[in-house]
Amino acid sequence: MSDAASAVSGNIFDLFRSRFPADRSRPFAVLEDGRAVTYGDLEALTGRYAHLLSDLGLKKGDRVAVQVEKSVENIVLYLATVRAGGVFLPLNPAYTKAEVEYFLTDAEPHVFVAKPETADGLREVADKAKVAHLLTLGTKGDGTLPELAAAKDPAFDTVSADADDLAAILYTSGTTGRSKGAMMSHRNLGSNALTLHSYWGFRPDDVLLHALPIFHTHGLFVATNCVLLNGSSMIFLPKFDADQVMALLPRATVMMGVPTFYTRLLAHPGLTREATAHMRLFISGSAPLLADTHKEFAARTGQAILERYGMTETGMLTSNPLDGERIPGTVGFPLPEVELRVVDPETGKTLDTDEIGIIEVKGPNVFSGYWRMPEKTKQEIKPDGFFITGDVGKVDGRGYVHIVGRAKDLIISGGFNVYPKEVETVIDAIDGVVESAVVGVPHPDFGEAVTAVVLRKPGATLDEVAVVAVCKQQLANFKVPKRVFFVDELPRNTMGKVQKNLLRDEHKGIFAPAKA
Repeated sequence: MSDAASAVSGNIFDLFRSRFPADRSRPFAVLEDGRAVTYGDLEALTGRYAHLLSDLGLKKGDRVAVQVEKSVENIVLYLATVRAGGVFLPLNPAYTKAEVEYFLTDAEPHVFVAKPETADGLREVADKAKVAHLLTLGTKGDGTLPELAAAKDPAFDTVSADADDLAAILYTSGTTGRSKGAMMSHRNLGSNALTLHSYWGFRPDDVLLHALPIFHTHGLFVATNCVLLNGSSMIFLPKFDADQVMALLPRATVMMGVPTFYTRLLAHPGLTREATAHMRLFISGSAPLLADTHKEFAARTGQAILERYGMTETGMLTSNPLDGERIPGTVGFPLPEVELRVVDPETGKTLDTDEIGIIEVKGPNVFSGYWRMPEKTKQEIKPDGFFITGDVGKVDGRGYVHIVGRAKDLIISGGFNVYPKEVETVIDAIDGVVESAVVGVPHPDFGEAVTAVVLRKPGATLDEVAVVAVCKQQLANFKVPKRVFFVDELPRNTMGKVQKNLLRDEHKGIFAPAKA
């Protein structure tokens, strides 16, 4: 067992609190309006919230489902839930009533916390799912949850937990089939946070600029947990705004973001070497960072973005080095506690250096399985403990991991395998291209046809013929797109990933035989 894993022996809240600064008046979060929430406030508020949950009958292992907007009180609720022995279940605020009904029915939470303005509309589905308590939480510390908690005792004895007890359930995006709830234990979350805190060299005076959503592992667990372990502060913004981020950047030393953050900063005239000279670290994840974005950011600022790779089911798995070469287009090395192998999808044989296959991982950060889906869990976690990520990639001769794409995005055209990333890399390098997405769509002859969707730079005159011509120069013919479409924007989810399922659906009939 790794040092990070062995250090997590019980409730993750106790691990965090052991790292709180001795001076509890130090700020934990500085909010948009300038208000500071201190570590003393955090300790007291989590105690009050935990008392309320306990008084509402929350027992060890009970779920607390939360669909609210980003606020520091939402972070308090996360910590209070695990402190009270519960299981935190964050939900995207954009989910519809029908989607929320599925999650509540599947997870059967004891408490559901909703936005004040949506609670009445969700009461019916909460009742249908037999949720015992429906509370509300707004963005300004308003709602029935903080109102009821205000009268509670701030002193609360943290409920004891084993390292393998559940701390959270995170539902996957569900682009194919119904969403699956990844069960994360105190050990999963704690060991990953300890590893990242060490690997990324957090310092006592670090200040994190936090503009990520917190219903997702990136903003909730990676960013926030590192701050808690560091006992330092973060500038806590409701969302990303390039002007606001540039104005606040002089007060920060570390920023975590998705690739979209960095492309928007590159479009900002204020992004210069001088404006970023004080920054210790820029980190990117949740979606692939284009090599061109990495290079342009380095040219403008002198800072090499550190790209890492992770999943809902595992937390972070790999990272480019803090000290050492951060190679554009790679996600770095497996983290210290992570075992990573690339296997042949047909035989299961472990592949050699530079051979492309399915990435499998094992470590204390890897989830225990999918909520109430034992058969799916058996399909995804092998008997030897390795989790099948579904990502296609390779490890090069220097040990850097390269992600080629998702297994479900693999295109089989005329019996040949085409990895979209390989085609996208060629197209993205064409002058006038911002980004491309390559998908396979049904074809009466080839089975699937390689199809490219391209976002052009403003004013670029690039056309389909030109893109195909470049691809023919650099790729085998079966990899060359049969069609190229140009769009004003690519469809993305909230974390910046291109939604290829939507592109496949949009173009699925383009090669259909004409009806008589």
